[in-house]
Amino acid sequence: MSIRHGLLALLAAGPRYGSRLRTDFEARTGGTWPLNIGQVYTTLGRLERDGMVARQGVDEAGRELYALTEAGRTELRAWYARPVERASPPRDELAIKLVMAVGSDGVDVREVVEAQRRHVTQALHDHVRRRAEALARAPGHPQEMARLLVLEQLVFQAEAEVRWLDHCEARLLRLTREAEPPPDEQPGP
Repeated sequence: MSIRHGLLALLAAGPRYGSRLRTDFEARTGGTWPLNIGQVYTTLGRLERDGMVARQGVDEAGRELYALTEAGRTELRAWYARPVERASPPRDELAIKLVMAVGSDGVDVREVVEAQRRHVTQALHDHVRRRAEALARAPGHPQEMARLLVLEQLVFQAEAEVRWLDHCEARLLRLTREAEPPPDEQPGP
C-alpha cells in the first residue's frame, strides 16, 4: 500500500496536520489499514525532503500544517495515471506456508488448508457484514463510497482465497490418489 501517495491524495484537499491525515486515511479506507502516527510523520518528513509537501504554518491549536507543493501535485497525477504493477507479486505467507508444508514430515497439508479456510470464511462473513452496514449508511456519500470499495475488495479477495484453497485441496487429493497403489496391489492383512 502506498501511504506516501495516500497522504498526497489527502493533502490535495487542503493543508492538514499529521494526526488529521492519519484519521482521514483510516476513515477513507474504512479502518482497514490503520496507520501508526510515527509512520505518518516519517512519511511527511520524506515527502518534505523530496519537495512534495511543505510546512504551511500552524493551525489555531498550534499543530504543524503540511500542504501539497506543485511537485506533489505532479507526483499525485502521475500515480493516478500509472497502473499498479503486477509483474512481481508480493510474497504471500499462505502460499509460502502451503508450499513448505507439501512434502514436510509430520504436516498434514489438508489440515493447514482447512484451518485457513475456516479463518478466511469467518473473515469473509465479517467483511460481508461490514459491507451491508456501509450500504445501509449514506451510500452516495464519497466517504461511504470509498469505504464500500475497500470492503468489496476485501470480500472479493476472501472469496478468491476460498476458491484457491478449494483448488489446493482438490489437487492434494488427486496427488494422494495417484500416489496410492491400485486396490489389487495393496498389501493384504
